[in-house]
Amino acid sequence: MRYFIIEEDKAAGYTGSIDGTHKWGLPGVFRCPTCQSTWGDNSRAYPSVDLTPVASLADFEEVRAEPIEEYERLCALVRPLLPPDALPEPGMSLGPLVGRATGRFGALSSPWPWWLLLQREALEKLQAEGVRGLKGCPHQLHFHQRQPPELLELEFLDAGRLHPDCLPPDRKPPCARCGRERRTLPKSRLLDASTIPVHLDLFRLVDFSTVIVCTERFVDACQRLSLDGVAFHALPVR
Repeated sequence: MRYFIIEEDKAAGYTGSIDGTHKWGLPGVFRCPTCQSTWGDNSRAYPSVDLTPVASLADFEEVRAEPIEEYERLCALVRPLLPPDALPEPGMSLGPLVGRATGRFGALSSPWPWWLLLQREALEKLQAEGVRGLKGCPHQLHFHQRQPPELLELEFLDAGRLHPDCLPPDRKPPCARCGRERRTLPKSRLLDASTIPVHLDLFRLVDFSTVIVCTERFVDACQRLSLDGVAFHALPVR
């Protein structure tokens, strides 16, 4: 099985643009007492999560950093609402996309490397082809056009890691308290074969949440169905 990274196809000529964020999110961490880092990362998102059962919704609406004790308290409130095996972390995005959208969108669209949206018809065709791990989530985007596209945002499970051979040999382990890893996405990437999920055709890397990976089964289905809007770049496996 071959694997690929999904990115926007700039040569496709689509003008679709999204100015929005997910409705809720966990705060970042302010000055972790263990590693002294202030950080948050909103590239890991679970758009299916509904936080309305949580009493203090306002605590999840403002982008900010909090002392780690407050982050841990809020994380404990949302953890029961997350998908199984979700990986909560500071700054994580939750709920539907909210904002504005305009322009023409392809069958698939990746306005940011860690987002992937599909036209509903494209999603249904891929599901009919037996592509595994497709979970489309509704958005709350406002379109400035009479007949807006029916887009759904894909929610990804976290699986797979890059192979240690493409990472710096002197990299430090993650912080024992806040979980931060000081890492830079390498230009030359290798997928660690021992970490690849066997039940998914799309997934988000555990160690680099900005990278979405798909199988050749997904690529073949998109090409066979003439679904455009994104490009696929081979990801070697070791």
